[in-house]
Amino acid sequence: MQIEKRRLLLAVPATVLLCSLLGGFFGSRVVEAAAASESDVADSIRRFTDVLAVVEQNYADEVDSEEVIYSGAVPNLLHTLDPHSQFFDPEQFQQMRDEQKGEYAGVGMQIGPRNGNTVVIAPFPKTPAYKAGLRPGDIISEVDGEAMDGKDVGEVAKKLRGPVGTEVKIGVMRRGIDSMLNFAVTRGSIIYPSISSAFFIEPEVGFIKLDRFNETTGKELDQALNDFNKTGIKGLILDLRKNRGGLLSEGVYVSDTFLERGKTIVSHYGRSSPERKYEAKRGNGGDAFPMIVMVDCDSASASEIVAGALQDHDRALIVGTPTFGKGLVQTVFPIGRTAGLALTTARYYTPSGRLIQRNYDDVSLWKYYADPCSEEYKPNTDDVRLTDQGRRVYGGGGITPDVRIAQAKPNEFQVTLWRTSAVQTFAQEYTLKQPDLAPGWEATPEIVEEFRQFLYREKVEFKEAEFSENTDFIARMVKREVYVSAYDLAEGERVKHTLDPDVQEALKLMPQAKDLLKSSGRVIAQN
Repeated sequence: MQIEKRRLLLAVPATVLLCSLLGGFFGSRVVEAAAASESDVADSIRRFTDVLAVVEQNYADEVDSEEVIYSGAVPNLLHTLDPHSQFFDPEQFQQMRDEQKGEYAGVGMQIGPRNGNTVVIAPFPKTPAYKAGLRPGDIISEVDGEAMDGKDVGEVAKKLRGPVGTEVKIGVMRRGIDSMLNFAVTRGSIIYPSISSAFFIEPEVGFIKLDRFNETTGKELDQALNDFNKTGIKGLILDLRKNRGGLLSEGVYVSDTFLERGKTIVSHYGRSSPERKYEAKRGNGGDAFPMIVMVDCDSASASEIVAGALQDHDRALIVGTPTFGKGLVQTVFPIGRTAGLALTTARYYTPSGRLIQRNYDDVSLWKYYADPCSEEYKPNTDDVRLTDQGRRVYGGGGITPDVRIAQAKPNEFQVTLWRTSAVQTFAQEYTLKQPDLAPGWEATPEIVEEFRQFLYREKVEFKEAEFSENTDFIARMVKREVYVSAYDLAEGERVKHTLDPDVQEALKLMPQAKDLLKSSGRVIAQN
């Protein structure tokens, strides 16, 4: 991975509302503002300080000027520019760096809200939390003797983190046990992988779920492909669904892995940013195998770089729904020693010249992030480009897939199961009774009926017709959660992807991906 001394390549998620997106350059540099004269800038600064002085002197309550500037004035200023320019306070900045590095100091478990409490979703394999015996479904009641009642997940997570080698005491309530269980966990360096699953989903067909692009992505991808090559790979599904981006350099690396040497991957330029073009430097050595890339409306930024490059060069069949449409590049300018200003300085373009950024004029920040799947966000059919083989592709609205697989919206019954965490709770109760679960366990019709009786006992309201219509969904979800609880998160994810109806649909398209590869004149690897 290439990192310049004063500029790092970045396209990571940021927190705006529930989730936001930041992408492009990450780093620092000194720039000269040529758009406005010094007198204009001085006048603007003077007007701002006059307003702030009036507020400080006359507001009804005492004013924290730093809070007003960092949480009010600066963010509002940036939001008038575009949806992705953003200010990071010191804590947000550190979280962003942890995400980028793919490593942090803590106990190593995924936590989340459930029925007003913070619970363990799953400890990560081989981490201090996993070794200490924390289990999915444990309710975190105390951290270092302090009650966690009423605290949100972010506050609890902050308490659990700390320097490597330090100890944290965690008190949990576990289903079926009346008294609180206490664990003394020594914090460690927790790896935050970008690839959550990599396995043969069918004989000689690999599946890779890439969740984010961080500093370890290239190494993880190389390892996964090397493992596949040990037994032979003749097809690959790269799942970029829900992948909101990450390091631009790693997006380039992933694209480089599958393209021929010298092929353009992405370019970017802006008013004060000279054009820069990225090309495949290593390449795939002239060998290739049929490939499908799965995307959805939450695939953004670096994910769109990969999907756009592979589509423009007819290297992979893109399957799913139109992507988010995030094509703005940010440079992060340091503010003091610990904060940062992520400012849009350029736009990026796919090899065919497509601008992926969707329109954000007259769109509220909330709607822009909360509704990326809206039918309003369609590609600009006036911006037509051609792939290497002459296929038509469109710009200005994300990446439009070659084959659409509509995203199924959860029905009312499925939402009820999610809201009540019924499947997770059932799985945790079941595995406590079955501590030695046999390999290859299946959610049989008898298990599904047992889940129905569980819903009755837990007083979860549902209609019999709803249950009958969702038995396949129930079986998939129960199997996934039982594997998480009995084994670990990785096994649960493998089950989820294997049983995913959309993944099964993608598998049926592998012959079409093979035809695309053949028509481009490439050699299909026969390992």
